[in-house]
Amino acid sequence: MTQLIEPTAPTRELTVLGACPQDCPDTCAMVVTVRDGVAVEVAGNKDQPYTNGGLCVKVDNYLDRVYHPDRILHPMRRVGPKGSGEFERISWDDAIAEVARRFTAVKEEHGAEAIMPVSYLGTQGIINGLNVGDAFFNRLGATVSERTYCDAGSCTAYAMTIGDTAGVDPEALVHSRFILIWAANVMSTNLHLWPYIAEAKRRGAKVVVVDPVRTKTARLASQHIPIRPGTDGALAMAMMHVIINEGLTDDDYVANHTVGYDELVERVQQYTPEWASQETGIPVETILTLAREYAGAQPSVIRIGVAVERHAGGGQTVRALSCLPALVGAWRKPGGGILQLPLWAFPVNWGAFMHPELLTPGTQVVNQYLLGQALTGELELTTPLHALMVYNSNPLVVAPDQAKMIEGLSRDDLFTVVSEQFMTDTARYADILLPATTQLEQEDIMFSWGHLYVTYNNPSIEPRGEAVPNTELFRRLSAAMGFDDDPIFTRTDEQLIAEAFDWSAPAMQGITVESLKEKGFSRLNLPPSDEYAPHRDGGFHTPSGKTEFVSSAAAGGNFVVPLFRQGSNDHQPGQPVDPLPHYIPPREAAATDPGLAARYPLNLISPKSHAFINSSFANIEIHQKVQKPATLLVNPEDAAARGITTGAVVRAYNDRGSVELLAKVDASTMPGVTVCHVGHWRSDALGLSTLSQLNPTRFADLGNAPTFSDTLIEVALVVDATPGEAR
Repeated sequence: MTQLIEPTAPTRELTVLGACPQDCPDTCAMVVTVRDGVAVEVAGNKDQPYTNGGLCVKVDNYLDRVYHPDRILHPMRRVGPKGSGEFERISWDDAIAEVARRFTAVKEEHGAEAIMPVSYLGTQGIINGLNVGDAFFNRLGATVSERTYCDAGSCTAYAMTIGDTAGVDPEALVHSRFILIWAANVMSTNLHLWPYIAEAKRRGAKVVVVDPVRTKTARLASQHIPIRPGTDGALAMAMMHVIINEGLTDDDYVANHTVGYDELVERVQQYTPEWASQETGIPVETILTLAREYAGAQPSVIRIGVAVERHAGGGQTVRALSCLPALVGAWRKPGGGILQLPLWAFPVNWGAFMHPELLTPGTQVVNQYLLGQALTGELELTTPLHALMVYNSNPLVVAPDQAKMIEGLSRDDLFTVVSEQFMTDTARYADILLPATTQLEQEDIMFSWGHLYVTYNNPSIEPRGEAVPNTELFRRLSAAMGFDDDPIFTRTDEQLIAEAFDWSAPAMQGITVESLKEKGFSRLNLPPSDEYAPHRDGGFHTPSGKTEFVSSAAAGGNFVVPLFRQGSNDHQPGQPVDPLPHYIPPREAAATDPGLAARYPLNLISPKSHAFINSSFANIEIHQKVQKPATLLVNPEDAAARGITTGAVVRAYNDRGSVELLAKVDASTMPGVTVCHVGHWRSDALGLSTLSQLNPTRFADLGNAPTFSDTLIEVALVVDATPGEAR
């Protein structure tokens, strides 16, 4: 909880109900205390069952962000070289006029596709978040921005198998008898789920964590199973092998609520526990026990994290994991099944924000994962990029190809607009820099990708300086570009919120904007968590209405859910997809590329940070203190072979680049596996580079998911560095 120094004589105090805006499954309900127009306290809402009065370390100090002296509070124009961070203050009128003039000039000279939006989930609100600019750029005819940093491959695989279902209610995990947490550090990235897991454990449930690292969550679990990065699919397929061959299936459920079982039986025969042990590094007996206990302790649940998709075979891994609950009949009871993204339960009216009907058919699509290549000409786009607009994102830190990104952003012929709260690494390359509000200064309404509550964010304070919400920014841009002849582009925040949901949907019955404003939150109109078993009798959201071991959707080829690409269905990846789940090994591994592994023998994984949300909060002093400098965890065996000790400066490198980091010798990571948490900015790095230098730019098998965890490196001691000191 954050508190500022109280005014000596407060004259007016009020509390405002809000919602955490961050890209996190917890979507906490907040209570903001305001005195004399100044927010003095932010706390979790005690009335919201899931938040239960607590905020995580990322948001507990949110006022430090709102009132930070480095906030960008006025529009600015670049006056120094790109990347220098040198700007002069200008008026909003001048800023918008210049953006409109330059966009128009680029469109006339190069075509509208020479302009590209670059955005993600810097804020997660429905009206200010992922899709806030889609209608504007669709009308403009700009390049479609494909945004698949997180969960896109998982969503494709999940939908192919069981459809767009919310799955397990997280509050129902108290009833689970076996909880399998796979590639998720709940204590750092989904903190409010842990009390339900802890209660289940208290009642006798076994909690197993599958992760290459002994994380905070793994240390609290009943069992931690270390696994080689990128081999999760091998373990999942071997579990099915054991369950099927040992007769541990729920035959009635399989017969009535699945399709393709006979084909699956044949497919899994090749994936023996002995084979999987060689792939994963997990002992055979551990694999056998895991499969037997998962099948035998019902209801069992699998909680998958976003990391599970981040390697070459991530999509098929999620397909296999999504098949497991139906095999053992886990869906029959509350607390049984799989927990991926409960957001599927929310009847969000995404079309009202994307407006895909405004798209020009055939408009080119560029995935942000390849932005560095797009900016340097390597993609050989039909229409090369000459203008960018960045909002809700810091691509210079979160996307790979950092060196190419810098080269591209430094181009004199590239006009870049950035809407931001701080001078991020990306903002330093802007030509026009625009001030964005924080959540306390804007109105929004929130779905959640981690629970089943709608949450309302009432603005607590007036915008600081001249900051404006994203909604207002795009209203101003739309007017300057002449789009205000269409009511789509003049909608007020109130009108946008009125369109945020299908309020007539059964899930929204009894919920209104007015009730949300007053109470701050409401659970979707679904059965109570003690009763909620959505697929007790099947009813999966697939063409067959069943879990599809053989996926009918695979016939259409690989695809990205249109939500992640401004509603566009053009230029889908389209590669053939095997309709049966199977194992795809990591690309960067000794078995698949022995030459590469000989040069770079260590895996690098880059999990989410404890104190940052991606790159957000990485510039705030209290968060830096908690997270510590960018540090590479190295297993003692690997450290000894390289003469590395804790506190030493090391260079992590591969063919794509190098990064200097502080070393920490730590047995929590497997031999052969190094770990560095994401989020640190270049300006806070030892050598002005971050992990983005090292990651590959090849997609995973489904949904154009990234392959951040499919990375090989070598690590060497930097001999001229003073141990423990950043240079």
